[in-house]
Amino acid sequence: MGWGNIYRRRMKVFTLAFIIYFDYKALQQREKWNSKSKRAALWEKAHERNAKRVLSLMIELEGLWVKLGQYLSTRADVLPEAYICLLKQLQDSLPPRPLEEVCQTIQTELGKNMDDLFSDFVKAPLATASIAQVHRATLRNGQEVVVKVQHEGIKTIILEDLKNAKSIIDWIAWAEPQYDFNPMIDEWCKEAPKELDFNHEAENTRTVSRNLRCNSKCDDEKVTNRVNVLIPEVIQSTEKVLLLEYMDGVRLNDNESLEALGVDKRKLVQEITRAYAHQIYVDGFFNGDPHPGNFLVSKEPPHRPILLDFGLTKLLSSAMKLALAQMFLASIEGDHVALLSAFAEMGLQLRLDMPEQAMEVTNVFFRTSTPANEAPENMKSLAEQRTKGMKVIQEKMKLNQKQFKRFNPIDAFPGDIVIFTRVINLLRGLSSTLNVRIVYSDIMRPFAESVLLDNINKGPRLNSQWIYETPTHSDLEAKLRKLMVELGNGDKILGIQVCAYKDGEVIIDTAAGVLGRYDPRPVRPDSLFPVFSVTKGITAGMLHWLVDNGKLKLEENVSNIWPEFGSNRKDLIKVHHVLNHTSGLHNALAITRENPLLMSDWDECLNHIALSVPETEPGHEQLYHYLSFGWLCGGIIEHASGKKFQQILEEAFIHPLKIEGELYIGIPPGVESRLATLTVDMEDLSKLSGISSSDLPSTFQPDDISQLVNTLPVLFNMLNVRRAIIPAANGHCSARALARYYATLVDSGVIPPPHSSSSEPPLGSHPHIPKFPSQKTPKKQKGSNSKELTADSKRNNPSESTQENNSSSDGSHDKRASSEDYTRLGNDSSSSSSNNLTTESNANVDNHQNVTKIFSNIRIHDACMGVGEYENLVFPNGKFGLGFRRFSSKDGSFVGFGHSGMGGSTGFCDIKNRFAIAVTVNKMSFGSVTASIIQFVCSELNIPVPEEFSRFGERGPDMQLNLQRPLIN
Repeated sequence: MGWGNIYRRRMKVFTLAFIIYFDYKALQQREKWNSKSKRAALWEKAHERNAKRVLSLMIELEGLWVKLGQYLSTRADVLPEAYICLLKQLQDSLPPRPLEEVCQTIQTELGKNMDDLFSDFVKAPLATASIAQVHRATLRNGQEVVVKVQHEGIKTIILEDLKNAKSIIDWIAWAEPQYDFNPMIDEWCKEAPKELDFNHEAENTRTVSRNLRCNSKCDDEKVTNRVNVLIPEVIQSTEKVLLLEYMDGVRLNDNESLEALGVDKRKLVQEITRAYAHQIYVDGFFNGDPHPGNFLVSKEPPHRPILLDFGLTKLLSSAMKLALAQMFLASIEGDHVALLSAFAEMGLQLRLDMPEQAMEVTNVFFRTSTPANEAPENMKSLAEQRTKGMKVIQEKMKLNQKQFKRFNPIDAFPGDIVIFTRVINLLRGLSSTLNVRIVYSDIMRPFAESVLLDNINKGPRLNSQWIYETPTHSDLEAKLRKLMVELGNGDKILGIQVCAYKDGEVIIDTAAGVLGRYDPRPVRPDSLFPVFSVTKGITAGMLHWLVDNGKLKLEENVSNIWPEFGSNRKDLIKVHHVLNHTSGLHNALAITRENPLLMSDWDECLNHIALSVPETEPGHEQLYHYLSFGWLCGGIIEHASGKKFQQILEEAFIHPLKIEGELYIGIPPGVESRLATLTVDMEDLSKLSGISSSDLPSTFQPDDISQLVNTLPVLFNMLNVRRAIIPAANGHCSARALARYYATLVDSGVIPPPHSSSSEPPLGSHPHIPKFPSQKTPKKQKGSNSKELTADSKRNNPSESTQENNSSSDGSHDKRASSEDYTRLGNDSSSSSSNNLTTESNANVDNHQNVTKIFSNIRIHDACMGVGEYENLVFPNGKFGLGFRRFSSKDGSFVGFGHSGMGGSTGFCDIKNRFAIAVTVNKMSFGSVTASIIQFVCSELNIPVPEEFSRFGERGPDMQLNLQRPLIN
């Protein structure tokens, strides 16, 4: 091919593009002068006219343009019908090459003349495609075959067309940066030339056939996720000639023949989709060209699909295969965290933190296919959705129209997923062409699950690194790890962290398992677990900190601090009533039953609390305030301090305890890859049937609890819920941060020595910069303290912000995984810069004792427990002290305090024995795993096991509370 031919090819392509462009632009002007009834006819004629032009040029140019036409012919969900009808001719019926050329290629490649090779060779080709044409023949031994022969000179044409396409893409990327398709064309340039070597195709065919184990010689019905398709056997191959077993079948686009055979088109496409799901998710090796011309349907029942043409294939790494499976499952589960984690694993980097838009785009990608007759309306809807999403991005980035035009939200697009994207789109087009609806979430899910579960379910028995590799702090920790291995082998643990202090020293700090059901990455010491009501213990501690600093009094009326709260007979409710769950507002947020997402709106929830009506007199009855507790405390904290809730959290505990980045109530952007994902222990859930109905309220029976427990993981795995401030139920922390908090409380507020330096990454090495969604300034501040606190608030204004860089400040690395495991996925300028606060500025330093304290009150643990001088502030013999669950020994005396969460996570301390422990889990149970661990640790230390973890071992403390009273708020 000379330069003249190259130039002419380019000129023909660009000339046609201009003709079609101006044709449609002119039509847009003409339709303004025509009635609505005539407009449809005008557009239909224009589509027919231009489709003929495109088809004619593609047939003339052949090569890459035919491949493009084949792809477009499958997109009945996108293109007008006129284009589909004409372009599908390119699937298998191009003008044939001369027979002399075909025979010459065969003889040259195979080294024999035609008579020596074949007893019969059918001159008329079965099909002619962009790269080769296929003839039917009979070998000398009587075997029927098809002979695929490459077109003479096609390699030169394809390679030149790829260069031309690359030039066009480069120009588009320069002119319109938001349409940078370079990753796609680069991957295409890398993979497409492989189609030109039939030896490569022969090996691919053998590999896929072997992987699927479902050709005509395989009838094993017991194979998991068995795929019922056929693949021809390879007889012989060279670079330009391929001999395959002949299979008698009907073309997929031959509707009349399919109907005559009685083929169920929907089942046919479902089986093809299953075959591709197996190739992608199970094998990691798949055919990248599933257009209708590459399929036949066997004439013999059960009319199985016959897969052809494996020239363009893609081999995925194990990590990429897992990431694609995780992306798919995260999409259909609506799990934003898992989706962003999958993006990070596959190397897809976004320039902004827009998880909702990322989920929308992914959902569109895996959406149910649309029959051709519904395509126009569907495309209109998708276009409107895209416009709306782009507008949100523009507003988020504060870009003008010119800036936005050049903005590309994707920073890095991995080449590995280009062919994957093409396959999904081709399969969607296939279903539209055959006018059937395919639910991809149902068909592909078992295959995606199988590959993830195969990796994740490798518990301690099969995974020698199930326990995260860190040094043991004691013989007790070594023994505990053995117990955890036993529980893991019994499928009771998915992911877990355990940390314990004794006499101010760390004696246990262990992490094990994986981050989630669909997330095979290991749990690390700095992984963040959602801990539900464990959060109440943190929130209550913040109130005690304000009391200790003179900003608040336990006996004070809440309405004195929070004026709006005094309405509707709430003027007699005191701070200690709130902490003791005796305010009578246990039902104050019953509205969240109808609208659970209301929990994500901080100000709206505070308004509901302020307008609520108590159901009992203050101090008269102790009823668990499951959700309302958090906003009652949160409103008091913000109004008494004049600061944002999370600023007080930082000042009181995060910075003094040096637990930066490992304890949040409302996570900031950038920590998604460290989050554990909740799932349910179905075996524990089945035990509900064993709970006596007479032990429960008539309106809250086992079926109600089962529904609740199944719903909670879905709700609290949502990213917008995780990012919300829900001070009763939305803490995210590591066990080592939580244990350090309780170790401080057990020692009257004295901060323990620094955490073990052998832990990786070191505790407190993550910058801690949370968001502050509660933006409203309290209308009235309390007394003389308000001026001082308001000034402090201005110094910590959230608008003066920086973004968390989610990598260790000391550059530490995991022994088995690089620091890139935790890739920062987004930037959000609304985060606070209050991490500049120092530990010393928020803690009391006793120079005589050389200790640092976060409480000056040496009886702070009595206040938390509600004993001694605080006994008159709590409900007699109640389960709660002031904000904390009281734990008792067998004789009924109180030994300590803490708080557990729905699902099993817990944190508590034993005052007498100077013992503190925290357990975090992501497999929600009734607390039996946590109880087993606490019983073991306490028995080894020869300290009493709290009754709540021994007598009710199958039901953790929080579950006991929930079973005694309905979870009505």
